Amino acid sequence: MTQVGVRLTDAMETSLIMLYGLAMDARTEPAILGDAMALRAFERVDYDFTRLKTPLVSAKNMRTSVAARAKHFDTWAAEFLAAHRQATVLHLGAGLDPRVWRVDPGPGVRWYDIDYPAVVEAREKLFPTRPNYSLIASSVTDPGWLEQIPADRPVLAIAQGLTMYLRPADGHALFRRITDRFPGGTLLLDTHNRLGVRGVNKGLKRVFGAPLLHWAIDDPHELERVNPRLRCTDAVSAMSPALVDQLPPGSVPRGSTLFGHLAQLIPPVRDLSQFVRYEFDYEAS
Repeated sequence: MTQVGVRLTDAMETSLIMLYGLAMDARTEPAILGDAMALRAFERVDYDFTRLKTPLVSAKNMRTSVAARAKHFDTWAAEFLAAHRQATVLHLGAGLDPRVWRVDPGPGVRWYDIDYPAVVEAREKLFPTRPNYSLIASSVTDPGWLEQIPADRPVLAIAQGLTMYLRPADGHALFRRITDRFPGGTLLLDTHNRLGVRGVNKGLKRVFGAPLLHWAIDDPHELERVNPRLRCTDAVSAMSPALVDQLPPGSVPRGSTLFGHLAQLIPPVRDLSQFVRYEFDYEAS
């Protein structure tokens, strides 16, 4: 098997954590996602993954958290595309996640994966092409890339694992540009509150030498106050027992399930990470 050299720095290197978690899930029974394409890509990457094996990203913990989170966002994406056969998808900060192949949108969907040039270069080496699928090599906070996207269809913007790496002003500006450009659509994102950002940054500093997270969102309605077009329709704790119940039996360690139940009693712990869905509609004329 031909090895692919991947050289990513700073926050871009965290893309490998996602790939690692998806690959570990694909190697485990019962699998949560069973993403064979992620596993094939992982096996081709010329990278020392042993440096990721810390308490923050142990194989068992990362496999569960990465795959369960990806499954939830895949489900939300599939729901949107079932209701909008003609649509545009913006996968913001796509990293090395082969989501487009898992969701497998129909021929009426234009799908764009947007990330830094170095990440796009790695994707081009690791993943095949497919119809109506494009890569855009740019920071998501650069205003220019969005001008390449036709604005004639409802949009699904997926920002999984992104907001916490942005500065708040940059994040608000990004989502404002999307809601200003498209007639209507859905925005999916996950958040960390202040306690979550502090905890994750401690782990990232051990792995990558520096804290990388900047934006703590304690209240998902923050985005509505800054951008009145957005309407929060769902905010779900990443540790919600209801989410665990949707996963294959035996796929989640028993200790994680118990912790999730206990976390519901302590709001700052319960909301360490949330999955949030927003909608925005046609502006009134």
